[in-house]
Amino acid sequence: MGQNHPKETSREVVGLIPAAGQATRIAPLPCSKELYPIGFRSIGSDQSIHPKVVCHYLLEKMKLAGVNRVFIVLRSGKWDIPAYFGDGKSLELNLAYLMMGLPFGPPYTLDQAYLFVEKNIVAFGFPDILFQPDDVFVQLLDRQGSTEADVVLGLFSAHDPAQMDMVDICDNGQIREMFLKPLKTDLRYAWVCAVWTPMFTQFMHEYLDSMFKTPQSHDVSTNRPIQTELSVGAVIQVAIQQGLRVDGVPFTAGTYLDIGTPEGLQKACQTGFST
Repeated sequence: MGQNHPKETSREVVGLIPAAGQATRIAPLPCSKELYPIGFRSIGSDQSIHPKVVCHYLLEKMKLAGVNRVFIVLRSGKWDIPAYFGDGKSLELNLAYLMMGLPFGPPYTLDQAYLFVEKNIVAFGFPDILFQPDDVFVQLLDRQGSTEADVVLGLFSAHDPAQMDMVDICDNGQIREMFLKPLKTDLRYAWVCAVWTPMFTQFMHEYLDSMFKTPQSHDVSTNRPIQTELSVGAVIQVAIQQGLRVDGVPFTAGTYLDIGTPEGLQKACQTGFST
């Protein structure tokens, strides 16, 4: 699986962003964390200075890679995001919004867009993680086009491996194995963003369906099934185990910053994460 399928580079690349989180680690906030102002940007003919919100950085990087359409998946109550970005015209992007269905983690949130992205290459990023360089998605797409990998991960040197999904990467750039937030590891690289093909979109859709239909445990008091919350890394981990090709592009001079933590948000506010 993932070894002998048609080349995917002729397909349109669409952006996919999960924005259904509750930001409990940095609550309370006056807005959705995706709209927290970090730094400034110049706009208009007079190049006037205006605040730049967190998610804007990710959208810019997608646009630089040729993405024209982006789907943002929300949960109820986060109406400030579509109110702020609208249809994306101010970013020269076409934005559409979907509502979260099952509340069992980001993969289920992303799967809400299945029918809209199943035939496309997907550029994926977490809206609360800032990263550099700007051409990350350009390089990931180049790698996918040359190797026909099912998934290509953007890899960065981890600040705290216990808070990240770490990867074991071969010399040829193929990911041998993924470790989810290991307490102890000698591995260097964590994945921060990705591109993937319809092969992985379909795999994730079918895997989530099977997981939902066969829960791992039941509530002893009600005998109702208990759904385990999944991470995107957990799905990629299973994909590797089942034979899909997952590659990685290490950005040895790159940087990332998770503003979803108090420490990360404080650092971003102090530095502006200038780009």
